[in-house]
Amino acid sequence: MDPNGVSAEIVDAAMQVHSATGPGLLESTYQACLAHELRERGLTVRTQVPLPVVYKAIELPVGYRVDLMVEETIVVEIKTVASVLPIHHAQLLTYLRLSHRRLGLLLNFNVVHMRHGIKRLVNKL
Repeated sequence: MDPNGVSAEIVDAAMQVHSATGPGLLESTYQACLAHELRERGLTVRTQVPLPVVYKAIELPVGYRVDLMVEETIVVEIKTVASVLPIHHAQLLTYLRLSHRRLGLLLNFNVVHMRHGIKRLVNKL
């Protein structure tokens, strides 16, 4: 499946999870539910993926953790915040840059309607 198709599946799955659970839960709960939903759809999903960071020519084994890596192409960052701030966008863009991935989704489940909690970001590589 192409990255746009995978992205569409992730968005649809997030909407299904949000419809079933509603807002107000912990990020870890949404992460587990979304990972389960995506796996049921036949997608490969890894959670809390440790990725290294290179600092001063030294590779540190766990520089950060990606909430979800879907099909090894899309980074998904899950939030449960009152409002998404520019720092959240910057965080996802940094994760994309450091993981050498092009496409990421920032999903904020703390919204009345999930369509208002979805932001798609592209790393220009």
